Amino acid sequence: MANLTLAIDAQLLKDARAVAFERETTLTEMIREYLKGLSKELAVKRRLQARELMKSIERNSRHLGGMTWTREDLHERR
Repeated sequence: MANLTLAIDAQLLKDARAVAFERETTLTEMIREYLKGLSKELAVKRRLQARELMKSIERNSRHLGGMTWTREDLHERR
C-alpha cells in the first residue's frame, strides 16, 4: 500500500477528524473509501463507453456490403 501526503486547512482537518470519530472510523479509511468510489465510477464510465463503441461498430458494420467469405477463401494460400 502506498502513502499519500496532503496539505489541507487545519479547520478542515479538525472537522474531518470529528466526522470520522462520529462514524467510528478513521480519516484514512474515509479517504480510502472515497477514492474507491471514484475508481468504481471511472470503471463504470469506461464500461459504458466501451459498450457504446461496440454498438457503434455493430451499427456501422451492417453497411459494409454483402461480401462474405468461405472457409476456403479465408485459408487460400497464394
